[in-house]
Amino acid sequence: MSLDAFTSSVDKAVSSFFEPIATWLGEVVFYSVPVAGTELPLIVAWLVVAGLVFTGWFGFVQIRKFRLAVDVVRGKYDEKGSAGEVNHFQALTAAVSGTVGLGNIAGVAVAVSIGGPGATFWMILCGLLGMATKFVEVTLGVKYREVHADGTVSGGPMHYLPKGLADRFGSNGKKFGKVLAVLASAMVLFFGLFGGNLFQVNQSYAQLVSVTGGESGIMGSSAGALFFGVLIAALVGIVLLGGIRSIARVTSTLVPAMAAVYIAACLAVILVNVTAVPGAVATIIEGAFRPEGVAGGVLGALIIGFKRAAFSNEAGLGSAPIAHSAVKTKHPASEGLVALLEPFIDTVFVCTMTALTIVIANPASWREAREGGDIGGVTITSDAFGTVLPWFPYLLTVAVLLFAISTVLTWGYYCLKAWTYLFGRSRTSELTFKVLYTLFAVAGSLLTLQTLIDMADAVLFMLAVINIIGLYLLAPVVKRELNSFLEYVRARKAGESSEPDEDREPVKATV
Repeated sequence: MSLDAFTSSVDKAVSSFFEPIATWLGEVVFYSVPVAGTELPLIVAWLVVAGLVFTGWFGFVQIRKFRLAVDVVRGKYDEKGSAGEVNHFQALTAAVSGTVGLGNIAGVAVAVSIGGPGATFWMILCGLLGMATKFVEVTLGVKYREVHADGTVSGGPMHYLPKGLADRFGSNGKKFGKVLAVLASAMVLFFGLFGGNLFQVNQSYAQLVSVTGGESGIMGSSAGALFFGVLIAALVGIVLLGGIRSIARVTSTLVPAMAAVYIAACLAVILVNVTAVPGAVATIIEGAFRPEGVAGGVLGALIIGFKRAAFSNEAGLGSAPIAHSAVKTKHPASEGLVALLEPFIDTVFVCTMTALTIVIANPASWREAREGGDIGGVTITSDAFGTVLPWFPYLLTVAVLLFAISTVLTWGYYCLKAWTYLFGRSRTSELTFKVLYTLFAVAGSLLTLQTLIDMADAVLFMLAVINIIGLYLLAPVVKRELNSFLEYVRARKAGESSEPDEDREPVKATV
């Protein structure tokens, strides 16, 4: 049996077995209700409401403390002798690498095609609200992390849910939190293997094939697919073996590099059409409140914008706190402030640049999609850049590869922490996971397993339900941590030598 025949049979077998489960799970998790002629997924409403609640609860922290967050990233308030593995900047880039990806390229094109240009406005608003949610969950991630004897750190919802609920509600809270922690770990692990690994490799391989002659080109064969999968797996495996320090070193280089490449391309299109910028901005704002030809009118544009933003920045899903928990700090809220920059970078900045580029370039494929034709996603974005940069598909390929590799690396770390929570931190356990994860990277270039990827999406958003319940219950803890860090900042600014909370002890490992 040829490799093509084998992979095709595996795809069909997996799809036929899991399709009913994936369909049912998707209908439950993404259950929608009709609102003013359009469909509102309740999970999106759940995420947006959380952003609204935390924005109000913490007094628009994402706006008032934005400059302070930047100062923390720059290292202005670093503390000597802090437990942790990476600095604030490395923690931020590691987490951003898990969210900035194909959603920023293809997902935005889908949003402005279905929801019209006005969806961009609502996407930005959702990103701003998500900043507050990200602040809360990451502060808790650092507050209740475990610092192990070897100096490594474990954090995330699987740690702050049982510990935080135990702190607030005693033994009953601890029992409930442990159940939630096991569920959270399983959900992170499942999504990471299929959505954070296999899907990313599969899509980056597809883009590479498209620019190297298609199916008949040098990379279009089974041998080309296998070579690509093994190469990516080897790169991921080598970096993953080094832990979060190694991942942070790579992502702190990759993330700025891929952002620079992508933003440079956006600016090229925008600058060539600079006279069209005011009109494009006006179209976006007008489309947000007076959309034409958009199903559901204003509400339709709003829902599409919110949906794409929620799927892009992962605020409230509990994934980012796993990476941020490894930061070197004695004040959990300091990293919470750093984390609120993540949705700003991912959604407010990168997604907006993509949308603006598409609206300004106005490619034929986008016009056709808005009139009811096929919605190409990444094709529309590529066509928009192609109006100015005919060779852009090659540049897009570089960007997609960088996005994919950084995402696979970050989700590898997330999955490792979920795996060790479930199966222990022994060397054998960790090595078993790393081998499994690299094999999934190889499979990504050979298999699509779309049904399992769809299931993974549903599972990840199930995590949001569990996680946000915990965030509501633990918000008072976050308030105390924020006040503590602000007191420390005031003392530093006043030049006091005896800094408040300087002797704070990090949460010690219980294992």
